[in-house]
Amino acid sequence: MRQYETGFVLSPTLSEEETTQLVQQMAEIVAQKKGRMVKQDVWGKRRLAFPIKRFQEGIYVFFTFDGPGDVAAELERRFKQTEAVIRFMTVVKDPRDLVRRKKKRRAEEAAQAAAEPREEK
Repeated sequence: MRQYETGFVLSPTLSEEETTQLVQQMAEIVAQKKGRMVKQDVWGKRRLAFPIKRFQEGIYVFFTFDGPGDVAAELERRFKQTEAVIRFMTVVKDPRDLVRRKKKRRAEEAAQAAAEPREEK
C-alpha cells in the first residue's frame, strides 16, 4: 500500500463543531475504504496566500494515510461535493523519504546516546 498526504482548506465561516464533524466524516472515509490513518493534523484558521472564493482565511487540515488509490479518489470526490471545502490536494509520499527519515532519526538517537554520560557502578 502507498502512503498519501491530503491537505484541504475549509471555509472559515464554519463553526468549531461543524469543522470537527466534517473532519471526522472525511476521516471515516479512509477507514471505510480499508485505509489506515497515520496522522490527522488540524492547523486551524490561517491566512490564505491569495483569496479563494472571496475568502481571505481558511481552516487547514492534513491527513496522512496508507491505503489503495481509491481512498484518495473517494476523498477527492467528497471534497468536490462539499461546499465547505474550498481547496484540496493529495500527494503520494515517496517511500524513499520514509526510509531516509527513519535512518536519520536512528542516527540522531545514537549520537544523543553517545553524548550522554554513563553511570559507573
